[in-house]
Amino acid sequence: MNNAVITVENVVTQFDENLVHDGVSLHINQGEIYGLLGGSGSGKSTLLREMIMLLQPDKGDITVLDVDVVHSSTAEKAWLRQQWGVLFQKGALFSSLTVAENIAISLKEYTDMPISLINDLVSMKIDMVGLPAYVAKLYPAELSGGMVKRASLARAIARDPKLLFLDEPSSGLDPVGAEKFDQLIVELRTMLDLTVVMVTHDLDSIFTTVDRLAVLGDNKVIVEGSLDEVAACNHSEIVAFFRGKRGQARMKHGK
Repeated sequence: MNNAVITVENVVTQFDENLVHDGVSLHINQGEIYGLLGGSGSGKSTLLREMIMLLQPDKGDITVLDVDVVHSSTAEKAWLRQQWGVLFQKGALFSSLTVAENIAISLKEYTDMPISLINDLVSMKIDMVGLPAYVAKLYPAELSGGMVKRASLARAIARDPKLLFLDEPSSGLDPVGAEKFDQLIVELRTMLDLTVVMVTHDLDSIFTTVDRLAVLGDNKVIVEGSLDEVAACNHSEIVAFFRGKRGQARMKHGK
């Protein structure tokens, strides 16, 4: 854990009578693509939102880049928000802004760059995520689902963050589009030296993209480790997910 950039320790989260997390602990190492898995209601997206300070756990500690996000100061929170990019499940682009304007938002807000340089960087990010240049002038409603994902990803990496958080990044994409998006994430991890945290249900994403993962269930982390370590776990949820027909076929195919 010496190179851990995110640690979660004994997190408890409860919404009214609904207990979501009951002592969740895990760690995410620098430079890896880390998967958060689990059934519906297991608290994957909730945990991601706690990591990026959109929600606060009832108990426990979350440390990101050596900052205690639960008890951090306003200045520390502001600094942290500049260290990461986030891709939400639906993209969350501003519908009244063009793609270029969406990507430029954080550059205008957090930097003193001249507009000419911002425009150059926006063009560079659009190209980096595999979109044609003309997309810059389009509005989100004019984009396909795959384009929305890529445009949102361009916005997330606009300021070359250290951390990238992805909530169901391949959701809504066809198999070919999902595969290409997974390849893009791997390429960007290397290109930008990113640490990536990814909530996903997609078996192909898990087998082709993720370095380590945690599976949430029973309000805790059932198992954490490499794909082989997790797949070897005999918990019923792990067996159903990784040793069902689709899981067995994917295991035989390999990463």
